[in-house]
Amino acid sequence: MVGSVIKRETMGAQLAAMMRAAILSGEYPPGASVTEAGLAVRFGASRGPIREAMRHLIDEGLLVSVPYTGTRVLELSSQDINDIYAMRICLEIFAFEQIWDRRDADFRQELAAREARLLQAIDDRDDVRAIDAELDLHGLAYECAGNGILLQSWTGIRGRLQLYWAAHHRAHGIQGPKRESHDDYIALALGEDCEAMRTEIRAHMKRGLETTKTFVQSLEDTKENSNRRVR
Repeated sequence: MVGSVIKRETMGAQLAAMMRAAILSGEYPPGASVTEAGLAVRFGASRGPIREAMRHLIDEGLLVSVPYTGTRVLELSSQDINDIYAMRICLEIFAFEQIWDRRDADFRQELAAREARLLQAIDDRDDVRAIDAELDLHGLAYECAGNGILLQSWTGIRGRLQLYWAAHHRAHGIQGPKRESHDDYIALALGEDCEAMRTEIRAHMKRGLETTKTFVQSLEDTKENSNRRVR
C-alpha cells in the first residue's frame, strides 16, 4: 500500500495563493500597484516570504515589475490579447499533436476528472475555482507532452488568461463558463480524428478571443474617456 503524500508548501507559496485569490477577486485590479510593505500589512507576513510570493506571481504573469516604477498587476491591451490567443492556438494544437498517439487510459481518466472538477465549480458558482479548473483542463495536453519549453509557455499564458477572465466575469456577473462549453472539446480530445481536434481548438480559441478582446477593449475605452475628462 502506497502511503499518502503530504504536500508541504513554503510560506511564500501559501502567500502566493492568497495573493492570487485577492487579484482574481478584484481586490487588486489590472494596473493596480502592489508593494512589499503594503502586502506585508495586508497579509500579516514578513518581507522575505512576501518577496518570494511576488516573484512567483511575476513568473505566472499575474504581476509585472517595471524598473524605477514598481510592481503592478498585469494590464494587457487588446493587441496583447490577439498575440496571446494566436500563440495559444499554435501551442495547443502542437501539444495535442505530440500526445495524440500516447493518449492512454490514464490520460482519459485524468481528462474526465478535470472536466468533473470544472463542472462542479460551475455548479457551485465559484468563479475563481471554475477559471482554475478550466485552465487545468486545457493544461493537461501541455503537461503530458513532455516538453519543458512548451509547458513554460503555457504557464505564462495561463496567468494572463486567468486574470482577464476573472475581471470579465466580475464585470458581467458571470460565474464561470457555460456548462456545455467544453463538450465538443472533450469529445474530440478523446476521439480518433486529430484534424477534427485541430479544427475544434481553433474554433474554441476564437470564441474565447472575441469575448476577452471585447472586454479588454471596453476597459481601454473607459480609461481613454477618463483621461480625456482629466485633460
